[in-house]
Amino acid sequence: MVSLALFGAAAPAQAQDFRFTEVVIEGNQRIEGATILSFAGIERGETVSAGQLNDASQRILASGLFETVEVEPRGNRLVIKVTEFPTINRIAFEGNNKIKDEDLSGFIQSRSRQVFSPTLAERDAATISEAYSQNGRIAARVTPKVIRRSDNRVDLVFEIFEGRGIEIERIGFSGNREFSDRRLRRVLQSKQTGLLRAFIQRDSFVEDRVNFDRQVLTDFYNSRGFVDFRVTGVNAELARERDAYFLTFTVQEGQQFSFGQITTVSEYAGVEAEEYHDTLKIRPGIVYSPTLVENSITRMELLAVKNGIDFLRIEPRITRNDRDLTLDVEFVLQRGPRVFVERIDIEGNTTTLDRVIRRQFQTAEGDPFNPRAVRQAAERIRALRFFENVDVNAREGTRPDQVIIKAEVEETTTGTVSVGASFSTDNGLGLQFGFSERNFLGRGQQLTFNIFGTADNVNYNIGFVEPAFLGRDVALGLDFAFRETNSDNSLFDTATGIFRPSLTFPTGENTRFGVFYNVSYNDMSDYNGTSGILQNEVNQGALWTSSVGYEFTFDTRRKGLNPKAGVLLSFGQEFAGLGGDNEFIKTTARAVAETDVFREEVTLRAILEGGAIHFNSGQGSRFINRFSNPIIRGFETNGLGPAELTPGGSTEQLGGDFFAALKFEAEFPLGLPSEFGITGGAFYDIGSIWGIDNKGSVAPGNTLSSSGFEPRHVIGLSLFWDSPFGPIRMDFSNVLKSESSDVEQSFNLSARTDF
Repeated sequence: MVSLALFGAAAPAQAQDFRFTEVVIEGNQRIEGATILSFAGIERGETVSAGQLNDASQRILASGLFETVEVEPRGNRLVIKVTEFPTINRIAFEGNNKIKDEDLSGFIQSRSRQVFSPTLAERDAATISEAYSQNGRIAARVTPKVIRRSDNRVDLVFEIFEGRGIEIERIGFSGNREFSDRRLRRVLQSKQTGLLRAFIQRDSFVEDRVNFDRQVLTDFYNSRGFVDFRVTGVNAELARERDAYFLTFTVQEGQQFSFGQITTVSEYAGVEAEEYHDTLKIRPGIVYSPTLVENSITRMELLAVKNGIDFLRIEPRITRNDRDLTLDVEFVLQRGPRVFVERIDIEGNTTTLDRVIRRQFQTAEGDPFNPRAVRQAAERIRALRFFENVDVNAREGTRPDQVIIKAEVEETTTGTVSVGASFSTDNGLGLQFGFSERNFLGRGQQLTFNIFGTADNVNYNIGFVEPAFLGRDVALGLDFAFRETNSDNSLFDTATGIFRPSLTFPTGENTRFGVFYNVSYNDMSDYNGTSGILQNEVNQGALWTSSVGYEFTFDTRRKGLNPKAGVLLSFGQEFAGLGGDNEFIKTTARAVAETDVFREEVTLRAILEGGAIHFNSGQGSRFINRFSNPIIRGFETNGLGPAELTPGGSTEQLGGDFFAALKFEAEFPLGLPSEFGITGGAFYDIGSIWGIDNKGSVAPGNTLSSSGFEPRHVIGLSLFWDSPFGPIRMDFSNVLKSESSDVEQSFNLSARTDF
């Protein structure tokens, strides 16, 4: 008990008024008496009324430290009796299965060894309920319960009834004319429920996800020239049984606009507009897209930096022509305000090093401030996929002509461990173990390790990538691989080991160039066939190859001027002979073009690829170096190309020094619900493997099949399933033209399961 004198002498009091010479506080154990008096707010020598005493009692209670408070005047003495809230001994969660304890602990504010607060406990319960609501379980109920312990302690238990997830039974659209409901559903993050809802987590109704879908729809239409597109409403109707939602997006598409006249003018003294206009890639008649305008501005600003021009700002002035449905764009070069970057602050990164985030900014301290560059840096940080949330803002610095850029991030998991299985008609059942870390040691580096094996094959792969080697936009890759197999030809075993360091860097907006060094070990052994060519190659034993090479790629798929189409071009060469046992030149090239037609319901794709290997210094190629894998559908592995034939009719495939293939493919919907992830396809392939330089090694009595260019023709149908276990593809092939030594395959299934 604590007694404090407030007034030196008693004084007469009027009716319902009190003056106290002493205050006695009872029941407090942890809270100091002076602290309680400060809550009461009774000043020394003050005359207080009964109402003021009641207010003092309420203020003490409102502090949240006491379970009960009694204020009792006893003549010249004021007695304040309090019962302190207990401390929390431990916090537990019961009934939760969908959200783990450690995740729930992060949501609440109550903590062990802190004072228990019923108000805070109720608020924590509401927070947990909201977390379940965000996971589609709006019927979840959370009740905080208190279990009394000794020494004024309690256990705080949150009893959770999770309830069923409320599914989205149907997603519909109203007002759409240009694109079907099925096409628009593919854009959304939310998905309809289906037969496989146990594996599909996006079919639960989550309000935040629906709000994100509104923006995704807007971006989809805007990128296709529908500048007036609006989502006028989203109706989420709960079924009568309260177990499903019917979600309807009401949209207003408007008209599709194309680019009209494109001009560039300069209001910046000394800056010529023509030079900057030449950087533009958009032309009149192209479907309008805000992204293309932003990309054009970025190219102009990069040119300004190259020319040493600071504070250049490009303002796009758009003139709307409703009559011909075009938008004229005038790029105006202006002098922006003289504002500099004072510093860049980074917060929230508990694992990722500051430099990994900082190198996403093309702006440094002291550089001219460019708001667009800051926005683009934020997008690059998000694209790392290291963070759950990214927020980049600029605020005024210590002077009006300076700004401070602040990047706030929230870390997320970046490592995965997977155990999987696969099945194909060629290799049978396979098992896999893999480890992947996208942000190794917080340095932004990638580390992968995989083991894959079947009854006849085993593969080991280790990969490492440093995306900013020596602080530059250069990716350093280190790859190690080892493979053992006795199924490539079923007549001999192979062993291959590879070490491959590489450097890859961008050379343009859509182009990359890579160089590599490759050292490999190749062995062929235990041959049990009758081919003289293969026997001669196996007799050579293990050979080492030391080579250098390069690869150039150009890729505009899904990011070029046309969001519905794109191309991929790649060309590479490998030069062996820098030591080792082999000396050859290997060349490969590939071209892919794809486009979406029929309102983006059908994807058309064409692939042209080829390769050649040429050995120098009188050497000959071996099966392990030649092209032998299926280049077109309709044939088994090593079932196409030159072969050595025995008098008994057996065939031993040899592979070839050259290959070429042209493949056409169409992928289209089958009318099934989109949440099934099942689509159909049709294909037509033409290709050939030919050429072999070891003809003189044919065994006596054997003959060599045609080794010249003989194109094979195949047509077929495909079934694609984007299953919860991974992508599955089934090809049904009909070979129209083949050679007698080929091994045809009418059906092929490939699938991979991660669980």
